[in-house]
Amino acid sequence: MSITVESRDGATQPVLPLTWQPPAAPAAVSLLARAKRGLVEAAGESEPAPRLIAAYQSALRAAAGVLAARGRPHRGRSRPASVWVLLPSVAPEFAEWAAFFAANSAAHAAAQAGNTRRITADSADELLHRAGQFVELAHRVVHGGARTTRREAGRAAPCSTPRPRRTRG
Repeated sequence: MSITVESRDGATQPVLPLTWQPPAAPAAVSLLARAKRGLVEAAGESEPAPRLIAAYQSALRAAAGVLAARGRPHRGRSRPASVWVLLPSVAPEFAEWAAFFAANSAAHAAAQAGNTRRITADSADELLHRAGQFVELAHRVVHGGARTTRREAGRAAPCSTPRPRRTRG
């Protein structure tokens, strides 16, 4: 498909579509880089609680990166809100992800407080796997590849794909 424009003198010439994207917000890039480092740290943890904490923190940083890239919604003089509450209003395609991580916030808080009885290796592995998927989707938003659509985010939504099992030797 070719696009043409007509000049004042009546001549037409082809116009190339613009592919330039504005650079990503520095804060968004920094948060995403920290999220990726956190995933590496989480994967290296042998105990479930530190693995879960690091994975959850990575997801938080990635979500904050999306907010920094897309802009925080104006909420007037409202109280501070969780990133998981704000994310769907700025990036509706991440609503399912926000719900998933919000549902895991109590386990994260318990693990940080030292209450690790209910944190299993499987639950930590699950959160790490999902955080990795989420960080990858956030990377697409922050670095302006194609805008992540609801369909893409839904295809990789927290409940849509099986996760690999950690082998115990």
